[in-house]
Amino acid sequence: MFEQRFFSFFWLVFLVLTLTACSRSDAPEASTIKQESSYEGTIVAVGDSLTAGLRVREDEAYPARLERKLQDEGYSWRVINAGISGETSSGALSRINWVLKLEPDIVILETGANDGLRGTSPNLTRKNLEEAVTILQENGVTVVLAGMKMVTNLGRQYLKEYSAVYPEVAKKFNLIYIPFFLEGVATKASLNQDDGIHPTGEGYKVVAETVFPFVVEAIEKRGQG
Repeated sequence: MFEQRFFSFFWLVFLVLTLTACSRSDAPEASTIKQESSYEGTIVAVGDSLTAGLRVREDEAYPARLERKLQDEGYSWRVINAGISGETSSGALSRINWVLKLEPDIVILETGANDGLRGTSPNLTRKNLEEAVTILQENGVTVVLAGMKMVTNLGRQYLKEYSAVYPEVAKKFNLIYIPFFLEGVATKASLNQDDGIHPTGEGYKVVAETVFPFVVEAIEKRGQG
C-alpha cells in the first residue's frame, strides 16, 4: 500500500515538473518579448509653452490633439510633445541633439515667441533657427517651421525685422512653413486664457487644425522621398 502511494506521488510530481518545464521552454522570457510599434513614424513637436500646453491638460495641448487627428485621418504617426515653457530660440537650439535622440522623422519647430516678448535681436533668433534647422536636416529630419507674429508695442522696425525671420529661414532651407502658428486663435478672448497669450483647450483644437495640413504635407514628402 505504501509503495503504491509512493509510486503514485512520484509520478504526480514528475508530471507537474515536466509540464512546468515545457511551459517555460515554450514561452519566451518577458525581457525578450519585443513590443512592435504600430506607428509608421515619429513627429516631435519642439517649442515653448505654446507647444507644451501651459495650464491645460496634456491631452488638450496641440501635439496630443494633432496625433488624434492624424490617427482619425488614417495616418498612423505618433506625436511627442517636446515643449518647454519659457524657452527661447537659444534654448531650443541647445537641446536639438537631445531631440535627435527621440529619433524623429519630422520636427515641428515652434520657437521664438519668447525672443520677441523679450525684445531679443531678430538676428539672433534667425541664427538660432538656421543652426537648429541645419542640424536637423543633416540628420535626415523633415522640418515644419511654425511662423510667429509679435505684439505691436515693440516698434515698427523691430516688428518688421522679426516678422521677416520665419519666411526667410523657411525659403532658405526649403522648409514646410506654417505662416502663423496661432492663426484663428490670437486675439480671440474665447480661445485664450486670461493672460491673452496661451490658448485654452478649445484654442488648441484650432491650432491642431492649423498645423495638420502642413504635417500631412511633410508625411507625404517623406513618402515620396
